[in-house]
Amino acid sequence: MSQRLAAPTLSDSLRYTWGAGAAGGLVGGVGMGVVFHLGANLMPFVGALYGWPTVLGGWAVHLFNSVLAGILFTFILSRPIFRQQATTVAESVAAGVVYAAAIGLVSTGLLLPISMTALGVESFPEPLVPLPGFLGSFLVILSVGVAHVVYGVLLGATYAVIHEHPWTSVESEAGT
Repeated sequence: MSQRLAAPTLSDSLRYTWGAGAAGGLVGGVGMGVVFHLGANLMPFVGALYGWPTVLGGWAVHLFNSVLAGILFTFILSRPIFRQQATTVAESVAAGVVYAAAIGLVSTGLLLPISMTALGVESFPEPLVPLPGFLGSFLVILSVGVAHVVYGVLLGATYAVIHEHPWTSVESEAGT
């Protein structure tokens, strides 16, 4: 009895492509969340934006959003103009970092102020970090920036590795 790789089909390709985006979003979300949590204790604040102001709430909504962002990354990379630009792991990582930077700009520059206004919050809860003033603000900004870079690197790398080797199922055939 010998084994051979199953022939890829269009449905397999689509399933693994979307799965690669979701997995990349989850892996990137975990890495980003660790930076948020350890760098500036931001997870309760993330949860508070969704009405669940706890570390667990922050992790839950953050990972959910990270997976959705990974799926959106897949959608964007599936467009012909971008698909041709991200054919290697390094190119996918670069695409992930650019994408994560764009998410950072939109989420902190547009969505965060809208959410805070809708919730009636005029400033960040104090203390986000144990350091007051400029140093504390700098640490939050640095953590958010580093966290988005980590997300982009892990998203792009995970997506590329899974997308590159989508057919891992093995089919057995008797007599071959």
